[in-house]
Amino acid sequence: MSKNGKSGYTGGSSMERLYNGLVKENPTFVLMLGMCPTLAVTTSAMNGLGMGLTTMVVLALSNMIISLLRNIIPDKVRIPAFIVVIASFVTMVELLLEGFIPALYDALGLYIPLIVVNCIILGRAESYASKNPVIPSLFDGIGMGLGFSFALTCIGAVRELIGAGEIFGFRIMPEAYVPCAIFIMAPGAFFVLAALTAIQNKIRINGEKKGKDMSKIQSGCNEDCMNCGEEGCSHRFYGSSGKGNGKTGNAGGQAVKNADGKGRE
Repeated sequence: MSKNGKSGYTGGSSMERLYNGLVKENPTFVLMLGMCPTLAVTTSAMNGLGMGLTTMVVLALSNMIISLLRNIIPDKVRIPAFIVVIASFVTMVELLLEGFIPALYDALGLYIPLIVVNCIILGRAESYASKNPVIPSLFDGIGMGLGFSFALTCIGAVRELIGAGEIFGFRIMPEAYVPCAIFIMAPGAFFVLAALTAIQNKIRINGEKKGKDMSKIQSGCNEDCMNCGEEGCSHRFYGSSGKGNGKTGNAGGQAVKNADGKGRE
């Protein structure tokens, strides 16, 4: 165990981290995180791609810096420290977008500064980057960011195609096609997200029936400590990382201490 009670390296190879973010733990279709920008900005494929890539840059850079500082940041102030790091990169990205890609900056609007409180970024900082070396943390951020970008682009493309007959601004549907405007309005985001998530779940169920391992890895806490295999968890956000029982992880039904010092099974 490293300094401040943080566990050692718990992730896989760099390629495993990329695959994890894209497929096994896609933040949108699997973990259902970051729903606010997912539903709000995906009126077109370009907006979805722009939001996804912007988030990926912040996620990768913040993961890298937090991993570098993981043995320096005290446990009691780790969340505020993570937010300061994330907010710094968000400010930099926002200024760059405003200066060099003003059209995308105007399209995304308020949702660029709101990246600071995107639960995907803070969640990866707390659950992975603060417990692992720099390179795996960087690739974890890239993988989760690519997964987020892929999901937003898919949702935006479907909404744009049905709602305007275009993808990335290029006409796809014939001139006789009558656009279904509801798909570029707020309800359309829910319809498309639900449909794409259902398709993914169907693929997963079929894979499990064929005996394939379709299980998630390194996911958020599901409160099932008996069957939890995530190292370094200690019910993150409830108390200090790894200090509850002096061990990493909480598999085996061991009591985990909360912030109030009470045990939790």
